[in-house]
Order: sequence, then structure tokens, then C-alpha cells
Amino acid sequence: MQSSSEISNPASYKDPSGFIYTKDGKIFRQVNLFYKENYDSLMQSGLYKKLVEKKYLITHKEISNSPKNSLAYKIIAPEIIPFISYPYEWCFSQLKDTALLTLLIQKTALSFDMSLKDATSFNIQFLPDGKPIFIDTLSFEKYVEGQPWVAYRQFCEQFLSPLAVVAYRDFRLAKLLQDYLGNIPLDLAAKLLPLSAKMNLSLFMHISLHARSQKKYSSIPLSEKGERSLSKQSLLGILDSLESTIRGMKWQDVKSTWSHYYEGDTKGSYHSDAFDKKKKIVAKYLKTIHPKTLWDIGANAGMFSRIASEMGIYTISMDYDYPAVEKNYILMKKNNEKNILPLWIDITNPTPALGWVNLEREPLIFGRPRPDMVMALALVHHLVMTHNIPLSLLASFFSEICQSLIIEFVPKGDNRVKLLLQNREDVFSDYNQEHFEKEFGHYFTIREKTIIPQSQRIIYLMLKKD
Repeated sequence: MQSSSEISNPASYKDPSGFIYTKDGKIFRQVNLFYKENYDSLMQSGLYKKLVEKKYLITHKEISNSPKNSLAYKIIAPEIIPFISYPYEWCFSQLKDTALLTLLIQKTALSFDMSLKDATSFNIQFLPDGKPIFIDTLSFEKYVEGQPWVAYRQFCEQFLSPLAVVAYRDFRLAKLLQDYLGNIPLDLAAKLLPLSAKMNLSLFMHISLHARSQKKYSSIPLSEKGERSLSKQSLLGILDSLESTIRGMKWQDVKSTWSHYYEGDTKGSYHSDAFDKKKKIVAKYLKTIHPKTLWDIGANAGMFSRIASEMGIYTISMDYDYPAVEKNYILMKKNNEKNILPLWIDITNPTPALGWVNLEREPLIFGRPRPDMVMALALVHHLVMTHNIPLSLLASFFSEICQSLIIEFVPKGDNRVKLLLQNREDVFSDYNQEHFEKEFGHYFTIREKTIIPQSQRIIYLMLKKD
């Protein structure tokens, strides 16, 4: 039994091998006696050392003062991930990289006569260095010669299906990962994929034929299915096929308004001089507060997020525009950037609590760690005039999630606001600087405000009131 001060992680209930819990604000994982043999094989075979050296698997320390528990074999303290994100918040290339990492880990495990029993995308997270890493130490088991890969179907549904659907059909279908809690069922993916995808022999085999086989064998009693044998060489062949299929999938970048917003001479809505001044204002405000963590909401491709991340501020760079997030992530990889995590998040419809009794996967708001600071640049007018969110609600929302705020007010005289209003009635009589400052003044003290030169826009640095 757990002590009253220990809180089990709601996402750990499915695994008989052990579970994660917090105690006194620290994270631990109990390794159950059920998993003893496999855990010892992981640690003694050299697999754990190899995966950690390659930075494929998080490190952990064994804790000597284990609680008295009839189920416990060991207690370990895993490496801390500063921000937990989910597959339905990732762009195409993030999911692709995590898929390839999973296959690489499985191949490495087989070379040590072990295998992944779980191949869920929830077992991968991103470190501040920008690289994906496997976080479930208890996902390994001893390899049995002739046994098929038990996680094959899970891998195909959680990685291959969503990647194929996005690559061949429409990136918006990636949100099915939220509806189906991390996977797109094989039969559904087979229906969604166009003929051009089905002509890809590997995709046809791993998705369409796999779905038919799954349907066929689901109606056969277990006692009549018999033993299926698969040599290690054949299994490696399947892994190679999956890897080459995934590496070969490309997502054709859709040039959305926002993914290319800051390209060109005007830098979106600014003259080049004004744009450079805006970056200097933001840098000055960041240096004034220098928070440890920051959410850049409506980050676009992360141009201003990088001002923070280059200062060593761990920055969650979120935007609702999928192509912009993809561009952000590709740029991060290309430049080997640290302290920045691009995520596909619509702040007007943020990631909800999901799973068993809505506790298995945490919501973005009031679930995961809140940032010290929020940055909301060129965002407020969109939230007000496109989504009809009153300034009063915005002020209250920001006050709930951060201690300091860098926020931009774009007045009605701005060309972008005029564009928003050109096809609709202007019912926003209270959208003005005075009302903006009044509403935010209920919760924040205005530390500084600066007009961006050659524009009417104002950037504020605000501190939450006690």
C-alpha cells in the first residue's frame, strides 16, 4: 500500500510492471516484483547502459530506502522531464522523429535479446536539448525466439497510421489522435488513405493488410489461433520495412498565412526597422524579468520564442497553425537549438483532460506546470475579433496561468485589424487601449509599455498583482 503522502500518476494504472508516483514533490517509479526478471535483464545485459549512452532512454537512480510494499521490487527515481507534451500536440516531423526513435530502440533491444512490449507514442518526450527520448523504463522484456513483436499493432496505430494520414490526406486529421487517445485505428486509416498511398506496398502491408488480418483473427477463439512463429531475422526485416516506409514519408508543406507571416520586406505588419525595434523591446522585457519558463502563445514559427530560448529560458512555443509549428520544429532541428519546444495548440480550444475519468492525460491549462511568464504578441485582436473573447476574460485567463506577461495591443487603426473587420460588423466598441489597460489592470501592474516605432502597436510588460 502507498503511504498517504504518495500520489500515483493516473496514467500508470495499465501496467502491472510498476507505476509512477510523486512523494514530497519528487517523482518516483515503483518496479513491481512482477517485472523483476525483465528489469534485471535490462540493467545487467548492458541494454540500459547502451540506450542511456546514446541518449535514447532517460536515466534513473535506484533508491535504497524503498517503502515496505508487498508488490515492490525496487524504487527508482527517473530523470525529470520539464514539460510533458502529447502526440496530438506534435507536428508531422515530431511524430516522425519519435517513430524512428522507437524503431531504433527496438532494434537495439533485440541485439541484447530484449524487446519493447510497449510502443506507444506516449512513451516519448522531448528534452530541453530538442531531442526526443524514451521515458518508460519498464517497457522492455526478454526476447523469446520465434515470438512476434507484441507491440507491432500498437506501433502501426500510434505512429504509422497518423503519419500516413497526414502525409497523404490532410494534416487536420492528426487531431484524431486526441479522439482515439494516441492512435488512429488501422481500419480507419485504411479507409482514409487515398489510392496513391495504397499503391505503396509497405503502407498497404502494414496498414491495409494488417487491418484485414486484425479483423479476421479477432473472431477466432484464442484456442484455435495456434502459435505463430517469427524468427529474429524476419522481425528485423519488418522493423527495416517500417523504418524505410516512415523515412520515405514526406509532408508537403502547406503555405499558410501564418507559417510565412514574417517573411518578406514588411515582416508581417511591420516595416523592417519597426520589426527590429520590436525584437529589442521583447528582449529588454525578458532581461528585466528573466523567467525560468515561458509560454509563447500564438508563437507562429517561433521567431520571438527564440529570443527567450537563446537567453536560456525554457520556452513552450505554441500555435494553432500546423504548418507554422512544423516550420518551427524543422528550424529548431536544423540549428540544433535548445530550450524551445514547438507545439500544435489552439489556445481557444486547448488540450483537454483525457482518458480514464479524465485523469489519464493532463489538460494544458490547470494540469501541466504553469509558466513563470506568458508572451502574447499580435494575438489579442485575433482572440477578440475572430473568437469573440472579451478583454475581461482574456485578462482573467492570463492572470490564472502566469506571474508576468509580455503582451501586445494592436489598435483598430492597424491594417491587420482593419482586415479582420472588413467582412463583418464592428461590434467591438470597447476594444481600445483604455479599456484594455482597465481590464488587465484588475490583475496586473503595468511595469512598462512601449510603442513600436512606425506603428500604432504597443507592447506591455505586466506583473501580476499580489
